[in-house]
Amino acid sequence: MTFKSLFPIHLTIFIMALVLQACSPNEPAATATTAFTNTPEPPKLTGTITPKLSLFASSTPRPSRTPNVKATQNAGQNKATRTPNLAATQQKDEWNADTQKYFELGYLLTTNGKITTLPNFKEEWAQLGWYQSSALSVPQVSDFYMNGHLKWTSAYRSADISGCGFIFAEQPNGDHYAVFLDRSKVLFVQTEEYYSPIGTTRGTGRVNFGNPFDQPDEADFTLIVKGAYAYVLVAGEVVGEYTLSQSKVMRGNVGLALLSGTNKDFGTRCEITNLHVWVPNGD
Repeated sequence: MTFKSLFPIHLTIFIMALVLQACSPNEPAATATTAFTNTPEPPKLTGTITPKLSLFASSTPRPSRTPNVKATQNAGQNKATRTPNLAATQQKDEWNADTQKYFELGYLLTTNGKITTLPNFKEEWAQLGWYQSSALSVPQVSDFYMNGHLKWTSAYRSADISGCGFIFAEQPNGDHYAVFLDRSKVLFVQTEEYYSPIGTTRGTGRVNFGNPFDQPDEADFTLIVKGAYAYVLVAGEVVGEYTLSQSKVMRGNVGLALLSGTNKDFGTRCEITNLHVWVPNGD
């Protein structure tokens, strides 16, 4: 399990000054002299990454609307209720229909692939501004899509950004991308030695849920990666398209992540059900 902070590193600036005065009252001709040491320049800040793209991008060529919280929660509840009662063939047909839809929208290069179902996830985490992640037991992938029904609760009404999420393109040294669903937006970051938020290329990346302290927020959450592009869907609607690094290796592990918005009590609690990953044949 990996732990990462979303806070950049702050360096403490030390300023030193030494003033020496020499004066001898027994020597009338003596003149007071003062010696100064060189004050070192403050060290340059290193490692602090300033996002070049805002997380609050306003251009909205697609999608045309923000998912509604009540409709989103009702849809998620209905799906979560009926899914356990579906026969395996019916469930497979539903997922195949999703694959066909994503292909027709241009988010996938092919419909030929394999779907892997994964165990439900439930975890809680209380460390403000940090997230924990763990890789799933599926082969390394480059192009794929990943879907699950997310449900999260906060122990503090005024909690910072927090929620459930996915990681992908994780490398042996721990570098990866992470995507989280918060009550007001999708947080998309690239994590290397330090984190770097990624803004939307298209769409707002905004959502509109209630406070997870009052009652759990929940929604179907989908991440699609095709080449150097990623698409995030909430309740079946695309809320953001993201352009990824052209030089970064995209083939890697995928996994789950939990971002805490408070140190209080249990912090942020996350549940993910109906979790599955689709990978094209040959990947």
